[in-house]
Amino acid sequence: MSSTNKINIFGGSGFIGSKFVDLYRDEVIVNSREDYEPQSDNILYFISTVDNYNIWDNPQLDIETNLTLLIDVLEKCKKNKNTVFNFISSWFVYGKTKDLPAHEETHCNPTGFYSITKRAAEQLLSSYCETFGLNYRILRLCNVYGAQDKKASAKKNALQFLVSEVVNNQDIKLYDRGENIRDFMHVEDICRAIRLVIEKMPLNEIINVGSGKPHKIIDLMNYVKKQTGSTSAFDFIEAPSFHQIVQIKNMYLDASKLQKLGFSPRISIEEGLNKLIKDSLQYGKRNS
Repeated sequence: MSSTNKINIFGGSGFIGSKFVDLYRDEVIVNSREDYEPQSDNILYFISTVDNYNIWDNPQLDIETNLTLLIDVLEKCKKNKNTVFNFISSWFVYGKTKDLPAHEETHCNPTGFYSITKRAAEQLLSSYCETFGLNYRILRLCNVYGAQDKKASAKKNALQFLVSEVVNNQDIKLYDRGENIRDFMHVEDICRAIRLVIEKMPLNEIINVGSGKPHKIIDLMNYVKKQTGSTSAFDFIEAPSFHQIVQIKNMYLDASKLQKLGFSPRISIEEGLNKLIKDSLQYGKRNS
């Protein structure tokens, strides 16, 4: 595969980007964080902050990472009119909508710095590409989960974090009695979907990348408890006021556009949870 046909990765060290590189190593060229010069016509852009909580410690971070850095990279790309800019976005851009499952035409009403800057980045990208004659795709990812995310926490890759806590018989705190709904897809399936979109989806469009299946957090935690015999207790608490402002109780995506490209997940939610359980048990042994 020639370098011009390879997928040029920006943000290849993060949770999803690094997995994509692992799976498609022979098809990619990875730029370092300091290198903005494109090495291929086919850009895959993962660089992003990951949650709405930076406002407390560094309110500039979401703007600098999600908007300013994006402009810096686009400025380098505009010299090549053959550029296709595949931008990884998030379900967070939909915000507090009752239009569920959210489809690509659903009105976006984001709240929180991360969510707002991701939506602004989408608009900035499409406007920039139209202005300078470039092509793009925008991929709105559902909740991505998988093992071996070293930065997993209650705020990032929360499913891995919660499974690990239950496996280790730790009590966990759940908002909304765990009744909140999310659309989960394993990181390996996410990467497969991204690869398919790059290969088959028409240019200058938006697509949801998700399973299209709603799952209640409490149901997933009960499954893990049953599989492991965990003694964890669930502490149902009221969500903090900031969480209520920036988070969404229920969200899952309409994945019909992705399905029409021929995609279906290979890893069911049960299989994915079993993988997380296995990894948590192995990690516990390694650190015992």
